[in-house]
Amino acid sequence: MPDNDSPQSARPTMRPTRADLPADDVRAFRAKLTTFLDTPDEQGRKWSDASWGVYAFYDYDGEPIYVGQTNERLRTRVRRHLTNQRTDAVAMRILDVFEVAEVELFPIWALEGTPRGDLDARRQLDALEYSVYLHAIANSRFKAILNEKIPPVSTPIPLPLSLRGDLIDPATRAERGHPDIRIARRAETVSRLSAVARERGEVSDGLRRVLVIQAVRLAYLAASRLAAAEGRPDPDPDAAFNVEALVGSVLHETPELESSTSAEPLFD
Repeated sequence: MPDNDSPQSARPTMRPTRADLPADDVRAFRAKLTTFLDTPDEQGRKWSDASWGVYAFYDYDGEPIYVGQTNERLRTRVRRHLTNQRTDAVAMRILDVFEVAEVELFPIWALEGTPRGDLDARRQLDALEYSVYLHAIANSRFKAILNEKIPPVSTPIPLPLSLRGDLIDPATRAERGHPDIRIARRAETVSRLSAVARERGEVSDGLRRVLVIQAVRLAYLAASRLAAAEGRPDPDPDAAFNVEALVGSVLHETPELESSTSAEPLFD
């Protein structure tokens, strides 16, 4: 029986720092994210320090999955999605942070110092977001991504220089990137998103659209896994899925949804 008064029993327990609490894969992800966000451009400016800009997320296959805009600072907005997870897209289970393997930043340096309420600057931001969104749609195998709200329709503009980087180290990619793990995780995402729709009842048409797109993404991943197990090529997504036939156009919102979201905050 140890003596309660012994020096060993009286030794205080060291409390871990907050940074030491997350699992190893989460800490590795956040370290890679910090390195990426601290990357400077040719003029010595950190890409993520731009106050106005657009960002895009990609999954483990390089498939675009989400596009957003901000005029509060790219670094702040991306971190809010991927670490603090205090955004509608994450809270509503639309975006699964564990699916994000790459991020791309499109800063608008010409708008630095512009007041956040400047209408012309907001129009420029909307135009860039819609242009990046169209680029993502064009490069998606499903011709659809996971935005609950389609960006405001704008005249497309040439995309500015961007920075794209990998947030996943080889060890994490080998684990999380395994098809069976990705299928299970995506199925869980579909289940959680379905639960949000069921529990809230009154949700946006956009959320229900995302639920269909996530289900298509799950079906394709499972079908690809079956094809690999049987020694067949991956299925052709164009032949297997017609997303527009399932959800309608993903290039603009319906008039009903536009009228109901016209007063929504800029950053969602």
